[in-house]
Amino acid sequence: MSLTVRQRYSGPAIVLHWIIAALIVANIAIAWSVDSLPKSAERPLIDLHKSFGLTVLGLAILRILWRFARTPPPLPEGYKPWEKKASHITHWILYALIFLMPLSGWAHDSAWKGAPEHPLNLYWVIPFFRIGWIQNIDPATKETLHNLFGQLHTSLAYVIVAMVVVHIAGAFKHQFIDKEPELQRMGIGRF
Repeated sequence: MSLTVRQRYSGPAIVLHWIIAALIVANIAIAWSVDSLPKSAERPLIDLHKSFGLTVLGLAILRILWRFARTPPPLPEGYKPWEKKASHITHWILYALIFLMPLSGWAHDSAWKGAPEHPLNLYWVIPFFRIGWIQNIDPATKETLHNLFGQLHTSLAYVIVAMVVVHIAGAFKHQFIDKEPELQRMGIGRF
């Protein structure tokens, strides 16, 4: 089955989707592997993790603005009503997570007691700010918030992994079982 241009996502939506997806996968890989790497690699990888996270936040803002400015293509008519509902729910959960993950990480970093000795620089070059009200509260409260935001960030990582698996499983089901050109809608292959 071939797609019409209207059934395919726009170029900017496709590019933002794949860059955000790649950064999220890279960040999860960094987070889950950093403890098994040499100590000398820890700080540069954590700084890269922060840079990727804040980049995701910026791109997520662009993605949501683009989505409100340009209506995404409709789901194929062959999808069952429950599949359409599940697709919408999954997408909105993923949208929430691409905001909540970097925001919780940024708040976690802002409450870090070592922040004054380690400036936040995107990609080791671009100075970036921490969340001032968090950074400037009393040390005991800041430590409590650091732990709280760290736990939230870690918990959200498990949720985003689960949702990405659901998202990919749904796309593969539609592509390979239902024979709908689902992957082509997001720029993979010809339509």
